[in-house]
Amino acid sequence: MLFFFCASLIPPNTLAADPARKEEKDLLAPLVQRLVKDGFNPEQTQAIFAKKQVFFNPSGVSLFFIHSESNLNYDQFSAPTSIAKAKTYMTTHKKALEQAQSTLGVDKSIITAILLVETQLGTYLGKRTVINTLATMAALEEKALKDRIWNAIPDKKKPKRATFDKKVTKRTKWGYAELKALLRYAAREGIDPSAIKGSYAGAMGICQFMPSNALTLAKDGNQDGKVDLFNHNDAIFSVANYLKHYGWKPGIRRQQQHKVLFKYNHSNYYVDAVLKVSDKLK
Repeated sequence: MLFFFCASLIPPNTLAADPARKEEKDLLAPLVQRLVKDGFNPEQTQAIFAKKQVFFNPSGVSLFFIHSESNLNYDQFSAPTSIAKAKTYMTTHKKALEQAQSTLGVDKSIITAILLVETQLGTYLGKRTVINTLATMAALEEKALKDRIWNAIPDKKKPKRATFDKKVTKRTKWGYAELKALLRYAAREGIDPSAIKGSYAGAMGICQFMPSNALTLAKDGNQDGKVDLFNHNDAIFSVANYLKHYGWKPGIRRQQQHKVLFKYNHSNYYVDAVLKVSDKLK
């Protein structure tokens, strides 16, 4: 049986469902049953999903199916103002960056570049409730719920239905795995999972880790006994550990750097932007 954080962390007045969200919450009932069947504590799981801020969210998840990396303005990160902010960040967090570089072998300029591109050095962390994103994605095995996501996509941005259905099938399994990882990570760290905000895809923290990576590759950079991805030291060490895990070594060639960074975000636009920023920070 898997147990979450202390039940006292859930204020009693938040355990009852908001009447305005009743329908959306009912849509997640089969998902709660599935989690319990897979070993999560029934009372604590139900308490989490009964909170008013936890609900089926088609409008948020619909963004996942219209997002395009090619439409993002990656040039903004190598602009003089952004580079200046990154250099200031490197000065402010010099100790943590140099420790991560020396112990894990990842250039401090690369770590900083990733944090700049991911969250503008922790100043933009995302506003979406991560558990809603992942729970909604995980619940899409039912056609009726899949149709709700489809209907939430603006007509002008709708992909082909077959393309959408194929992506949903793949992402539903992924969403459920990430949801379980989120609950386990929150339990381990004593965090209320319904309070974690993140991106449209469920990435969280200054380094924008998915829960599965937070559970396995995130590091306690400030040695306080907790892994908090909203803490700069922990985020810095987590980025370095992630890259090391996927093959980053001191002095690796540009082509290999590209391959490792692609593991962080499967986008050539992203990788090119990170490398460009890193070059300007050296």
